[in-house]
Amino acid sequence: MTQARQFKYFDLIMAAFVAVLLCSNLIGVHKVSSVNLPVYGEYIYGTGVLFFPLSYLFGDILTEVYGYARSRKVIWAGFGALIFASLMSYVVTSLPAARTMSPESQLAVELIFGQTWRIVAASLFAFWAGEFVNSYVLAKMKLATAGKYLWMRTIGSTFAGEAVDSLIFYPIAFLGTWSNEQVVSVMIGNYFLKVFWEVIATPVTYKIVSFLKRSEHEDHFDRDTDFNPFSLRT
Repeated sequence: MTQARQFKYFDLIMAAFVAVLLCSNLIGVHKVSSVNLPVYGEYIYGTGVLFFPLSYLFGDILTEVYGYARSRKVIWAGFGALIFASLMSYVVTSLPAARTMSPESQLAVELIFGQTWRIVAASLFAFWAGEFVNSYVLAKMKLATAGKYLWMRTIGSTFAGEAVDSLIFYPIAFLGTWSNEQVVSVMIGNYFLKVFWEVIATPVTYKIVSFLKRSEHEDHFDRDTDFNPFSLRT
């Protein structure tokens, strides 16, 4: 039996990926903000978009260095963490408040941490589909480009993954609650902001990927990989 390779930084990146995912989904998902831009006017965006693209950056790094199969395990770890966080939020907000806790405080807790089934379902399905599309596209593009043009792979995979994520999340989460115009506006605005975030983060991605490939002595190509998202083989 071949012993599985041990990597120095894989677990650290996985932990960072899950932490970013949980924080961006629990803290920023409810709030919509806006900024006035020259020529364009009012630009509306969900505040979680400022940090959620970090999960795609980590996903790109994981797939580029360690391969699709190991990235797949990290995606499932994030998926499980989201399920647990949603369950914990539901239990905590559903428990009766002590008499020493004011109604206003209880309402604030419910407002901040309470999630409807639509938000939970939208977050789970959008994350799962978007991350797997992102990882799959990057792995296939790496083969097609023979490992060249990293910037093309990271941006191209983000274009695909974030499009799937946005098309699933916003309609499921907010149609009927927000106006159709607001859903479309926030969805489009957030999508382009996420992609733009990936573009400007490209120099950082290059440095991290280069460091990890040297340190881990790994630059995986998914030539014989089973791309079934439900398999956990590495």
